[in-house]
Amino acid sequence: NDVYDTCSAILTELGESIPEFYTLSESSEMIVETIKMYENAGEEWLKSDATVDKTLRNTLQLYRAITFASFFCKSHSMVVYFSSKAVQLSLSRGICEHTPLSLLQFTAVAIKDDNAMMCYRIAKNALSLRERFDLATQIPELYMNFYGRVAWRFEPFQAGVHKLRQCLDAGLSSGRSDIGLFCGLNEIKYALFSGANLKSLLKRIDYYLHLMETYRSEATKNNVLIIRETVSSLIDNGQATSIEASACVGDLNDPKNKLREAFFHHSAIRCFWLGHNGRCRYYGKKCIDLFWQGGQVTSYVAKFYLGLNSLGLISTKREVRMNKEVVREAIAAMKDAADNSDWNFSNKFRLLQAEHLSLNKRHCPVTVLPLYDESIESARKSGFIHEQGLACEKAGLFCKDVLNMEKALEYLNQARECYEKWGSDIKVAFIQK
Repeated sequence: NDVYDTCSAILTELGESIPEFYTLSESSEMIVETIKMYENAGEEWLKSDATVDKTLRNTLQLYRAITFASFFCKSHSMVVYFSSKAVQLSLSRGICEHTPLSLLQFTAVAIKDDNAMMCYRIAKNALSLRERFDLATQIPELYMNFYGRVAWRFEPFQAGVHKLRQCLDAGLSSGRSDIGLFCGLNEIKYALFSGANLKSLLKRIDYYLHLMETYRSEATKNNVLIIRETVSSLIDNGQATSIEASACVGDLNDPKNKLREAFFHHSAIRCFWLGHNGRCRYYGKKCIDLFWQGGQVTSYVAKFYLGLNSLGLISTKREVRMNKEVVREAIAAMKDAADNSDWNFSNKFRLLQAEHLSLNKRHCPVTVLPLYDESIESARKSGFIHEQGLACEKAGLFCKDVLNMEKALEYLNQARECYEKWGSDIKVAFIQK
């Protein structure tokens, strides 16, 4: 709040307009307007001479700072406003060393299904400007925006894990502990999505919590504690891996509460893996209803798990019509996501297809099992050991339902091996039962 207020006051003195609030429709219009300005400027704009306008450079630097601050203390629409203003200023008045980060901050909040390719291209072009300017001190923030918010739509989750881990160290060594620790938060988020070994991940999380205590980073610490609870639950339901510290999530009805997305998302994940279908549906729906417009990776992962969860509810004849709509939306979302990133989403799309077909008894195993196998192989190639195990588990349960016990045992043994590699004792125990 202090950073926001200071930047707001200086920008106002410089003649910039700072609104008290900005609506969702206004922010959507501003995204379209900014992308159109970029397209009209063309790729040649990136090669134009760097501006010597000191006022512009200082203004862009202030917009960079207020964009980052508003992420924590203002609405998503306000973040869009500030990031769009910075890009529009640079497009109209000149390029400088602050332009690359302005472009990346903009694409991080502007990217949606209908503009994903264009935003990705803008972000890649922004990174290419490192060759023109000395941006060594900006690397953690550049990568945080690119790998934390944009790249997942097109590049492997694991690429983000690697780069964000580097940026944590770079941020701490350069005196930007806020950026470095935020990179660390995103690193462990993508590591979880990638199927990293849970027990190794838990150790890294505890190391990061120690750093956050040292640097007194409460906001980031609360997010990491939420992820830690998920990892602990997936290992042994917290029986031997839980700690006394817990996240202070605040008022979950407050739209300004920045922990709401993480809380609902991770609550849905935990409930899915632990078999709490009703609660998974509640938390997953909350996550998607509140944050789907933001177009972030957490919403897509939640939609995948919510779709599988709803398929399970349909099989027990519970609220069939509503759950069918959830499944339809999940399959459509995973198909669209897989069109951009086969690596990250094809296995999810195939598993949803297989489970959907398995509900219809008219489809024989010859029709359904190839889809399970495609999901298993896709997850294996992408290194998603947890989702490989999940697909094996679902295939095994399907074979059990159609009384093919030999094949069921084969799939379930594969699932157990995957879950052992993942480090989930609770899932291993479930399979063994």
